Parts: sequence; C-alpha cells; structure tokens
Amino acid sequence: MGKKRGGHKRLKEMREGLKVKEEREAVPAMVMEIIGRTGVRGEATQVRAKILEGPDKGKIVRRNVMGPVKVGDILMLKAPEIEAAPLATKKR
Repeated sequence: MGKKRGGHKRLKEMREGLKVKEEREAVPAMVMEIIGRTGVRGEATQVRAKILEGPDKGKIVRRNVMGPVKVGDILMLKAPEIEAAPLATKKR
C-alpha cells in the first residue's frame, strides 16, 4: 500500500503566506551601536539599530547583520518587529 500524502494544501498555504511577507515595504533603521560578532565562524555582526520610519519609529532593536557595517549606517529592515537573541557572555 502507498503512503497517504495530502500535505500539498498546507504547503500551498505556507507559500502564499510567504508571498504576503515578501511584498512588505522595507523600513530604514540607523546603526547606533555594534555589540559584537556572532555565528559559528563570526560571520555576522550584532548591532543595535534605531527604526527611523513606520509604526515602530524610534524603537531600538537588536539585529544580526551580514557584511561590513559601522555606526551610522542605514539598514533596510523587511521585518522590523523581529529581534535577534542577545549574545552569550563568556564566564571566567
């Protein structure tokens, strides 16, 4: 006997949900502080950024950024409500 599949409807709904998220406008945010490096090989930089426009204007969020970044740079955030987890501190 063959296995019952039927998951295609759920997959289609998930894809449609992703399309809605992709159509969002990007919101500018200015880098206020560089917190440190993150990722297995230190390939991302964690920063604090202040949102400059939109409903979350003035809110400061923690985000992980790939590539070179410095204080004062403007990031375009597609999902400004998402925040990165804090970096783990080393115990000595």
